[in-house]
Amino acid sequence: MCSDCECRPLGWLLGLPFAFLSLLISIIGVVVWIVGLMLSCICPCCFCVTIVVELAIELIKAPIHVMQWFTSKIPC
Repeated sequence: MCSDCECRPLGWLLGLPFAFLSLLISIIGVVVWIVGLMLSCICPCCFCVTIVVELAIELIKAPIHVMQWFTSKIPC
């Protein structure tokens, strides 16, 4: 196995279904991000649009966060 415990295949396999679900959520995040960017171009003074765009970026990063969380919970 890995000498520094960075490779955790069991955590990766257990997290795969949840990463797939978060991938679907990230697709929604891409749509929200595109709409938010268009709205921020129309009215750049709207602060709420910026918050929505930041939330969409976090939704896009969701699969990576889910896999990192699952692999960190499984011991070597």
